[in-house]
Amino acid sequence: MPLIKLYFTPALLLLVLSCPMWQVSQSLPVKGPMTDSCVFYAHTLLQNITDALTQTNLFHGINCTQLSVELPTETNTPSVCAPKGSTCSGIAKSEFDQESCLKSIKEDLHYYYKFLAAQPDPDILPSLRKLMENCYTWSFPADLASEVSTDNSSAYEKRLRLCKVLKGFQIRTVTINRVIGYINSGEHTK
Repeated sequence: MPLIKLYFTPALLLLVLSCPMWQVSQSLPVKGPMTDSCVFYAHTLLQNITDALTQTNLFHGINCTQLSVELPTETNTPSVCAPKGSTCSGIAKSEFDQESCLKSIKEDLHYYYKFLAAQPDPDILPSLRKLMENCYTWSFPADLASEVSTDNSSAYEKRLRLCKVLKGFQIRTVTINRVIGYINSGEHTK
């Protein structure tokens, strides 16, 4: 029974945050700006984040499953990117605004890139960078370190925050995967 409690809250949160995207989990032939390679890059990123969360050497002594999730507050990707005809949030959405959706995703990816670039061992950065470079118009600053704020907290507090942010990034990446699949399918143009 205790094992169920450990996984229930994160699973419920993932379900609630990804609810608007349930209808878009399939990938169909290319009909939009998101290509099959973008679907692949997004899937690879999700897999790398999931793998990072299970690294015992990174989170030794921390029970990541019991920690809360940290998501960027500047964006609202799940609601902006809800598919046309979605009623999951209680409000029927009549149109899909691809430009606003992609802008919100780009802001999310930039937030996570800056955060992860400041980490001592950013294993996720290569897959994040591939997605950003190949699926979005993106120019990386020559010196990203100048953009990253310094954090004076302890190593333990940094690992706690990393766990929370990675959990949030995992949830947001599920949403991003579904959006890319939705755009790739061309369903938003029908």
